[in-house]
This record gives sequence, structure tokens and C-alpha cells, in this order.
Amino acid sequence: MTEPKNLRYTVIESTADGGSVFADAEIPLADRTLAVGVPAMAVGGMPSATGVSYLRSAGFDSEPHPAPARQWVVMLRGAIEVITSDGKRRRFAPGDLVLAADTEGRGHTTVAVGEPPFEALFIPTAS
Repeated sequence: MTEPKNLRYTVIESTADGGSVFADAEIPLADRTLAVGVPAMAVGGMPSATGVSYLRSAGFDSEPHPAPARQWVVMLRGAIEVITSDGKRRRFAPGDLVLAADTEGRGHTTVAVGEPPFEALFIPTAS
């Protein structure tokens, strides 16, 4: 087995003044054998609740909005740019992982970039 790794992701958080900001975080990964005969793989937990949603959209341009629930956004296809209320921008593409946690206040703006469609999984968190 190899040394544990970390999976980086972005959190969009609410601020005390009702705005939003980006924060960087990591999920610890550890090599585990999940089934006999399968090589060990890097595995990490993503706390979640029920109700995973798949979303496909030709466009995803939005007005400023808070996240409807604290949820993981797993980018599958296309790309989006998220702008937090402090004016910072980050682009997310397939394979990127975002925790949308700004459920109060002004929230953030989301804009589709690149070729449509945009596809993602939305996974509500347990906490």
C-alpha cells in the first residue's frame, strides 16, 4: 500500500455579513482493499444524506443565490464558474468536487462556461 493521500475540494461558505467566500479543504484518503482480488484503492468518506440528484442543463447562468441545501457538487461534464459575494471566482470542471455550504445570505452566482451540456451530481450532506 502507498502513503495516504488527500483529495482537495472547495467549500463555498456563508460569512457573518451575509456574503459568501471560498475555502479550501481536504478529504483524507487511505489505501483500502474493497474486494478480494481487486488492488487497493485510495478511499475517503464524503458524509452525505439521502436524495442524490443528477442534473443536466444546457446553461446554468444564475442570479446570486444561496445553496438550497448543504450539498456536495460533483462535476461530471462541462464547466461552471462560481463567483462568491466577495468577487472571487473559481472554475470547476469534470472531476472537481465542491461543497456548497452557503445556505444563508446572498449566496453565490453560477455561470456555465465552455461547451454545454453541464452535468453534475448533487449530494445532500448529513450535517
